[in-house]
Amino acid sequence: MSQPPYPSWQPWQGAGALSMLASHADRERAVDVLRAGYGEGRMERDEFEKRVARAYGARTVGELALLVADLPQGPVPHSAGALPMARTFLPVPRPATNGKAVAAGVCGLLCVPTMGLTGIPAVVLGHVARAEIRSRGELGDGLALTGLVLGWLSTAGWALVLVLLTVVSIVAG
Repeated sequence: MSQPPYPSWQPWQGAGALSMLASHADRERAVDVLRAGYGEGRMERDEFEKRVARAYGARTVGELALLVADLPQGPVPHSAGALPMARTFLPVPRPATNGKAVAAGVCGLLCVPTMGLTGIPAVVLGHVARAEIRSRGELGDGLALTGLVLGWLSTAGWALVLVLLTVVSIVAG
């Protein structure tokens, strides 16, 4: 009588996750690995059927690991410390802040020390940033709006100064 190509059942000697009692889900995962191995032609039908029967009769995770250890998808992973968590309980990733909104806010704040030189870039960056924020769902709308307001105030201030200088120069003569 020939030896089966997979290890024969032996009670697991060590303590830990592999000696833990197997759940129905553990058995189904092992059978899925066996089905994949059979589908890829890694075992004959009679061997597949024997392994599936042993998987459904397995009492521990260690027994299931022995049944699938020689297959590419490996032993059934089961660590005592890490339990799968539903996506509902995972933290929601925070959207990124738009870089152009940050640049618009900085340009808007620099309008005073640069005497309005950064006003037009603040307006352009603010409009582009707000469009990107709406389409991508990013953060930074307040920064973009700050850049827009300060940039327009700076631009309007310089326009007013130029109009007044032109009027004064025409009146003076």
